[in-house]
This record gives sequence, C-alpha cells and structure tokens, in this order.
Amino acid sequence: MDTRVPPVPMGPATAAEFRRRGHDSQEVEGLFARVLSYIHHALPDPPVSVDARLFALLPHDSVDRVSLLPDVVLRKVVSRLPVKDAALSRRWRGVWCSTPLVLVDSHILPSGTAVACADARRVTSAVSRILAAHPGPFRCVHLTSNYMEEFRGLLVRWLQILAVKGIQELVLVNRPWPLDLLLPATFFGMATLTRLYLGLWKFPDTAGLPRATTFPNLRELGLCNVFVESRDLDFILARSPVLETLCLKGKLRKLHLRLVSRSIRCVQIIGSFLEEITVMDAPCLERLILSGDCAKLKIRNAPKLHLLGYLDAGNHVLEVGNTIIKAGTKASPSTTVPSVKILALEVRFGVRNDVKMIPAILRCFPNVETLHIMSGETDQPTDKLNLKFWQESGAIECIRSRVELLVFHDFRGDRRELSFLTFFFGSALVLKKVVIVLANGSFASMEDICSKVLPLGSMKRASPGSSIMFANSSDPEGVVNLWSFKRASDFSLGDPFYGYAMSSVFLRSTLALGSACMIRLSAEIRTTILW
Repeated sequence: MDTRVPPVPMGPATAAEFRRRGHDSQEVEGLFARVLSYIHHALPDPPVSVDARLFALLPHDSVDRVSLLPDVVLRKVVSRLPVKDAALSRRWRGVWCSTPLVLVDSHILPSGTAVACADARRVTSAVSRILAAHPGPFRCVHLTSNYMEEFRGLLVRWLQILAVKGIQELVLVNRPWPLDLLLPATFFGMATLTRLYLGLWKFPDTAGLPRATTFPNLRELGLCNVFVESRDLDFILARSPVLETLCLKGKLRKLHLRLVSRSIRCVQIIGSFLEEITVMDAPCLERLILSGDCAKLKIRNAPKLHLLGYLDAGNHVLEVGNTIIKAGTKASPSTTVPSVKILALEVRFGVRNDVKMIPAILRCFPNVETLHIMSGETDQPTDKLNLKFWQESGAIECIRSRVELLVFHDFRGDRRELSFLTFFFGSALVLKKVVIVLANGSFASMEDICSKVLPLGSMKRASPGSSIMFANSSDPEGVVNLWSFKRASDFSLGDPFYGYAMSSVFLRSTLALGSACMIRLSAEIRTTILW
C-alpha cells in the first residue's frame, strides 16, 4: 500500500511564523509530508480497501442477486466495503446500520487526492454524519485526513460518540499544524478500545484523571510523533492490564520508559530518543526492538525475552541486573540474559570503543542462535583492531557453541570486518549458514565484489559444512526496514530482522561474467549468490 503523503499546506499565519524563524515554508511542508508518510507506513492497515467494489448485477442480468442473500452474509459483504459505497440502496442502508462500522476517512475522497483544507472540511462533515447515523458498535475507525485545529470542539464530540458506541480500533492522526495540538482527555473514556494509534498530538496530562480510569481491553498501543511525558506513559501502561504490543515512533521528547507489565509481549521503538529504558518486570516480554537513540538499557526481569536489537555497541549503555556492562566485564549468572535467542548489534568496526564492547555484550547472551551484525560507517576510524584483538578477547560461548545463523548487514569488505569474520568462522562450531548483505553503493563493479569477498573463501572454518550466501539489501538506505510496526509485532514472522531482496539479476550477471574470479568464487567459497 502506497503511504506517501503529498506536501501538507500550512495556513498563512503558520507559514509566516516559519519564515520569521528563517525557514522556507515550502521545504517545511515537504519535510512534514515525509513525517506523515513515515507515520502512515507504521500504521496498521484498515480492514477494508478503497479498491473494493460491489457489483450487484451480473452482465446481461436484471436480477439483483446480491441483495437476495441472507442478512448475515450481506453484513460480511458490507463490512469489507469502503464507507462511501456501503449504503447503496434503502435495503443496503439497513444492512449497513446493523453491521459494526468500519470508517476510513481517507476513503471518502477520490483515490490519490491531496488533502487540502477545503477537502478536509468535506471529510470532516461526512465523518460527523456517519458517526451520528450509525448506531454502533464501531469496529474500526481511521481518522487521518482532518485538520483538527479548526474543529477542536467537534473532535471532543467525536470521541464521546466513539466511547458511547463501543469503538474497538482507533487510528487518530492530526494534520501537522500545529505540531503540539492537545489531544482531548475525553479519549480516556473509550474503555472498549482494543487497538489505539495516535499521531502528531500532545498527550493530555494524566495527573488529574480519576484513579479508576482504565483501558481494560487495550492490546495494542502506538504513539507516532506524540509529545508525551514519562509519567503519562507510565499511567497508560499501568492501566492497560492486557496490553501486548507497545510501539513508539518519532521524536517523543527525552523519555524514561519503565516497563512494568504482566501482559506485554512486544515493544518497538523506532526513530525516537529515550534517555533510559528499564525492563523492570515484564514476565511475558518476548521482543524488544530498538531502531533509534537510547542512552541506557536496563534489563531486570524479562525471563521470556527472545529477541533483542539493535543494540548500538558504542552508544547504548547496557545494564543487566545491577551491573553496567563494560569492555572486559566477565560473564556471571547475574550479568546474563539466557532467554535471548535472536540478537542484533550495530557496530562501527573502525571505532575502537565500539569493537571493544562486542565480546562483553555477546557474553551477556550465551544462548544466541541467530546473530545479526549491522556494520556502521565512520568517517574517521580511530583504530585498526585486527585479528589479534579478537583472538586475545578469548572464547565467546554463544559464538562457539550456539550461533547457527549469522547475518552480516552492510558488508563493505573492510579489513576490520574481515578480521571479525575470520575470528567468527574459526570459532563457530555449530554454524550452519552465513548471509552477507552487501552495502548499497560500496562496490564499483562485479570484479570489486569478487576482490572483497574472495578472502572469505580462504578462511578456516570450525564448521566446514556451513554455507555462505550473498544478498543485496532490500532497503534503499541499506538496512532492513523495521519502520513498520506490522513487521515487528507479527509473531508469525520468526525474525523481523531477517529480510533481504532476492532476484536473479545478480546471478545472471555472475554467470555472464564467466571470469576466473567467479570460477574461483564458486570453487573456493561454494556459495549461493543472490541479488
């Protein structure tokens, strides 16, 4: 689904304010169009498609056979139609009213229409009529095409209607001017919510709310570019007793996230800066996915934590139990997290402090079976740590006896990367497969790729039966795309870090070369090459 949003026009007063601050208003509009696109990419898909169409008459047939179907079947049909097509006749309007409402406001406008202020007013008027006309319950409501600053009183009324008529899934995204529009506190009355996503709001102060406020059915919460205080996020978590998935995206101020939840299974934080994440007591937590800045990660009690990453070796401070992990920290029962089976690390191999942390971090996770390494770039390498450093660091239990799959992202063929891989191959006794994901733009030609990957073929391997695969990154930025909440929280997907593009382009190019380099590559490394 295309989630790109065209530039979002701002009013004259907002544009004048940005110009006063020295900013080009058109550039700012384009910037926030990209922000909205990122938000829309993260949002859950609605259960109806704007492309769905209902044709009640077959060609050359004057009998409306669809309307003859039983109401129970008709309700299922109507529940899959865009709201503008659901009420086709007096007969169908009755079926629509008896079907739990699915309302996606962007479907009210023609497909591909940019939402200008005039269009937003039409959408707002239509939404008001639909919410008033339908008796409920409301299965799913997506409101993403309204300039709510103009209709603050109306938004309060909408939220009251949603609460009364039993809203289950709500996606509420403000158009971005102003950026800190206060979300009405009336949304705290929606006790029937099972899924809630908010975008581009200022979260209301929870200090004065009744202690009885609760979201007893809320299982999934997403906050995208929401200004929220740590105490208010703590309030929501404490009053959501069945919450399983928490997603935070965008600049959310400097938060201290304290996870105390008996139900939460997946936490994803992308593009956000958090001062600290403390996994205090999360007995059901299985996934903790980080793709942003976090000064410190503390892991206290998470006995089911299965997947963790990306940990930044140079920028994240890791604390296990009451011990801050430093270079040279020895493994002990109090400094290990034995439940983690999938671990993702980001390392700048040209930065000494990054590399020196890797052995200590890996020793904290002795049972890792799948290891992802993201090789980061640095403009000014600070040291040339070679194979001797890795050999002197000593045995690392997970590499030696647990890791079966290594995925090395953004491989550039740097000798520092090769030093690590030499150590890894020589130590990994149970290794089955290695996937080398080539960094975008790092290789000038096929011959250049050959010269960088051939050294892997001569490396001594502790597990001689292991295979090596080469792949091109599936993401234009060179990283696996974790910006989608859907991918990270999909438990049917065993490893959300594991994604790369595979097509025949690279293979065809390889076969076409027919060079001695490629013959050697095939003979010495015995790899499958994928692009």
